[in-house]
Amino acid sequence: MGTHVSRSVLIGIRRISADLAPREACGLLFGGEDAITGWQAAENVAEDPERRFEIDPSALFAALRAERAGGPKIIGYWHSHPSGDATPSITDAAMAAADGKLWLIVAGETAGLWRAGEGGALHGRFDAMPFDLTE
Repeated sequence: MGTHVSRSVLIGIRRISADLAPREACGLLFGGEDAITGWQAAENVAEDPERRFEIDPSALFAALRAERAGGPKIIGYWHSHPSGDATPSITDAAMAAADGKLWLIVAGETAGLWRAGEGGALHGRFDAMPFDLTE
């Protein structure tokens, strides 16, 4: 059984990723146990945003406060690879916490979904996750 990803979420992420290229776009994913139902873009505050991403901490903290107040649950993160593929890089693995969160990576029209954890099959940090698009 895979994760259900709202088609509108993926369309929105692809659109903003294309608009911000060649910079990596990034943000947060919201939803539940087996579904990504919402997303939020965040400023990429990395020193080299064409090669790396770092979600603006103020956006992350605001989303965490909202979640604690009953708002949408943060289930993961998304970012783009404007000049690569939809697979986490070694740098992504080094920066990722082994917290079980989902990582959605888009590269043009391609998307990959990954779960961050200890001992993942890719770079010791990520496992590929099957997903399907829903309306």
